[in-house]
Amino acid sequence: MHHAIPKRAYSISQVCEASSLGKSSIYEHIRTGRLKAKRIGGRTIVPAEALDEFITSAADARVA
Repeated sequence: MHHAIPKRAYSISQVCEASSLGKSSIYEHIRTGRLKAKRIGGRTIVPAEALDEFITSAADARVA
């Protein structure tokens, strides 16, 4: 039986899909520090915790 390994980081394309935002918006949020990301080699990845925090804070901001 195989157990799924929880994702620890996401590519920019995966972040776009999860958040329903475009690449330009995601890169702007990274640039301004609202979304934390890391560069590994030539790739930009977003840690799972950072994506969760970003989506939660965006949802909280809409409710307030």
